[in-house]
Amino acid sequence: MNKHRRLRLNQKSLQKSLFFPLALAIAPLAFGQTPATVLPDDAAVRERANLLLKQMTLEEKIGQLSQLFDFGKDQAIDDAVSRGQLGSLLFVTDPAEINRLQHLAVEKARLHIPLIFGFDVIHGFRTIFPVPIAMAASWDPSTATRAQTIAAKEARSVGINWAFAPMLDIARDPRWGRIVEGAGEDPYLGSAMAAAQVRGFQGDYIGAPDHILACMKHFAGYGAAIGGRDYDEAYLPETLLQNVYLKPFQAAVKAGIGSAMSAYLDLNDVPATGNRWLLHDVLRDDWKYTGFVVSDANSVKSLQNHGYAKDVSEAALYAFNAGVNMEMAMGFTAFSKSLAAAMEKNQITARQIEDAARPILEVKIRLGLFEHPYVDEARAREILATPGHRTAARLAAERTAVLLRNEGGLLPLKKDAYKKIAVLGPLADSQIDTIGSWAFQQDLPETVTVLAGLRNKLGQQADLSYAPGVQIRRKIPSFFDEILDLKPQPVWTPQQSKDALSKAVALATSSDFTVLVLGEAQNMSGEAASRESLDLPGQEEKLLESVAATGKPIVLVLLNGRPLNIKWASEHIPAILDAWYPGTQGGNAVANLLFGDAIPGGKLPITWPRDVGQLPIYYAHNTTQAPENQSKRYWDEESTPLYPFGYGLSYSKFIFSNLKLGRTEIKPGETIDVSVDLENTGATAAEEVAQLYIHQQSGSSSRPVRELKGFERVTLAPREKKTLRFSLGNDELTYWSAARKDWVEEPATFDVWVGGDSTASLHANFNITH
Repeated sequence: MNKHRRLRLNQKSLQKSLFFPLALAIAPLAFGQTPATVLPDDAAVRERANLLLKQMTLEEKIGQLSQLFDFGKDQAIDDAVSRGQLGSLLFVTDPAEINRLQHLAVEKARLHIPLIFGFDVIHGFRTIFPVPIAMAASWDPSTATRAQTIAAKEARSVGINWAFAPMLDIARDPRWGRIVEGAGEDPYLGSAMAAAQVRGFQGDYIGAPDHILACMKHFAGYGAAIGGRDYDEAYLPETLLQNVYLKPFQAAVKAGIGSAMSAYLDLNDVPATGNRWLLHDVLRDDWKYTGFVVSDANSVKSLQNHGYAKDVSEAALYAFNAGVNMEMAMGFTAFSKSLAAAMEKNQITARQIEDAARPILEVKIRLGLFEHPYVDEARAREILATPGHRTAARLAAERTAVLLRNEGGLLPLKKDAYKKIAVLGPLADSQIDTIGSWAFQQDLPETVTVLAGLRNKLGQQADLSYAPGVQIRRKIPSFFDEILDLKPQPVWTPQQSKDALSKAVALATSSDFTVLVLGEAQNMSGEAASRESLDLPGQEEKLLESVAATGKPIVLVLLNGRPLNIKWASEHIPAILDAWYPGTQGGNAVANLLFGDAIPGGKLPITWPRDVGQLPIYYAHNTTQAPENQSKRYWDEESTPLYPFGYGLSYSKFIFSNLKLGRTEIKPGETIDVSVDLENTGATAAEEVAQLYIHQQSGSSSRPVRELKGFERVTLAPREKKTLRFSLGNDELTYWSAARKDWVEEPATFDVWVGGDSTASLHANFNITH
């Protein structure tokens, strides 16, 4: 009897167990069948979870609160699963191994409770999409939804039911490495991208076919680490927390997200994983969140490192009482070692343990894991190989690129304009650096680099030559290199470095045109990848300036997860395209963009500084003393950004006009309509992002000079004009007042601007009156 047949028979026998008839609204499924589109009844799910809890021992309940890393067959893990004393595993991605472990849970364990398998599905599973900050640069939530829908389908096909994404940390200091995983600096854009990703991962409801559970992270304030240093503490006043850093998380809760992850940091001297104000008062009491909270890896045990808990037992107690339902850990969990003893000491109650386990069981019920615990490996192979997923990845990469400079209309290029093209830079033909960080299950050989994309585009029409020019590497290695099994490359000798640079410059000199691909290697961006400098790494700047000195036409393509110091390039290189880390089809997308088969329409989701000394810099600062000198805060450099938030060029030109407000006065709670005309004045069909900003001129607290409160990405044919409509109501006009310690919508005069970035000049006013 083959394994699949045996698993089918075992599942049928399992359905006869005493609690399966209580599925109520959830019908059993045959092996390999996709769950039906049925929204489980809340009361039925709760009743089923409660029935399970009544049958579970204390050890089994605590087991549901534990999640372990599994990097290979581990007898201790197998034994815990067989005893029903482990609720979840992560980093298992082989469908055969998932079936084996799930078999232990549903066949060997006393109550047959399935495992839930989690994984870092950040910007794709097998098909890798542009990194999250790039997706935010699309200013198109539907693009993010499509990407995460595909990621969810691929992950679910192999048995992963839970993604540790989206990351919703607002970040205003690009030295912080994990800025690549989020949506940038703005809470409004961040909230829109948060809700879009929840829809992509979870579908219309938790348990929707081919979807998985989403997990918002890292709750909260993690992106405000001092100095941009990953894991370090943050000090955020409540006004910044409420008006900026918590907003995307609240949007995810409103979108129905089912899980949340606590953060590593100390927030105002209280570790987030032990912070009851965050995990209970805000999340559960204020927002009425009903999902569960998982700790970040080892962050419960690390409460000792913070000087917050004296030992593992106290760490478990503090995290549990703060509101952590499930502990993620390596080796063992503090919960499994300590919670039973804490209950015996009357430090916690049996009811608290049941309350912590219940939402985990409910998620497993909603996901259909009791009825459909196993993976159809043949179907998984088909889904992972779906050609349409690669097409979607290319389209996403085209929509996320930002054109930063295009002097003299150098771009788009004509295919027959240049016969000899030099493609230079250490990232130009690096597959791993094209997909970016936080990708583990990609099919690396199918990844299209910029060099490969250009060859695909041009074929025999041009002679392409390649040279890396320079070598770049981290001074302090990344622990992810070991996880990805990346072997360190031999370090070039000084002579090798000199020869490589000379070869690259010679190629540029002998060519008609140069595509220079610079930026950061993928391990220079992400977790444990913070920087004290934003300079181009290694000798990239020297390569850039040396190639420019040849006098030949040049375009700079950036692969990156954060703004970099390109101040010299912004003055001397005629065309600059920020492609971010564009993913599996990145090279084809870049080629399409350079040659006009795709039109750049992305916009920056973060302010681009001139120099690292400006950090943190963001557009939504307050109007303070001498605002007329805002650009002169430093004596040695302008205090304005190199490129403002929302900035991005196109191959066409657009004009905003005819800004109209439906009324000039409203009362608190009322809505005002805003309309504006947008015209494509160029000869090319293209897309523009209309952005609406407001400023409250007076109130109980100072308000930012501008705040994004609406946007729409619009496609317009040549010479086409379209009227766009927005509305401003309570959600957009209310803020947390530090003076009143409450949410307020105040009588005041408001400025409204609409345009193509945060410096928009088309302006109107309205008043809120008593």
